[in-house]
Amino acid sequence: MTSTSIPLADTHVRLLAGHASSGKPVFEVLPARSLDSGLFELAGSPGLALGCAAGDVLCVSDDGQFDIRQVGRNFCVQAAPQNGPFTSAALAELTEEFEAIGGLVESPSDRRFIVVTVDRSVGLPAIADVMEAWSLGVGQGEWWFGNADEPQ
Repeated sequence: MTSTSIPLADTHVRLLAGHASSGKPVFEVLPARSLDSGLFELAGSPGLALGCAAGDVLCVSDDGQFDIRQVGRNFCVQAAPQNGPFTSAALAELTEEFEAIGGLVESPSDRRFIVVTVDRSVGLPAIADVMEAWSLGVGQGEWWFGNADEPQ
């Protein structure tokens, strides 16, 4: 079993996650580890921002835009419910599935989204299989890879 690699945080970074319908920017604050030369290693995978995962090394601009300088060992998977929050049973089921393969499942207490961090060595097809089976079983939401294209 592979274990997900997540660095210890000593700071936070503010990443641009998109724009609200009003046009105002939406930011996500994530734990990170400060590195030399103004770089940061993410210590958590985002629930809103796309294109990165825990373990990635980023250069972050003042406006929240970021460039990945070094891809880390993890994939990020994001899930959102269709109607209301995810149930605690749905969260527990997904947590159990990913713990079996060394992944980490996180959600805010209101369960308005779910973030999965899992080692790249598990492979996109295996991760997609778990997510598809889970989403069909709970019939409650949709999911996507936050930092990778879906497998063919």
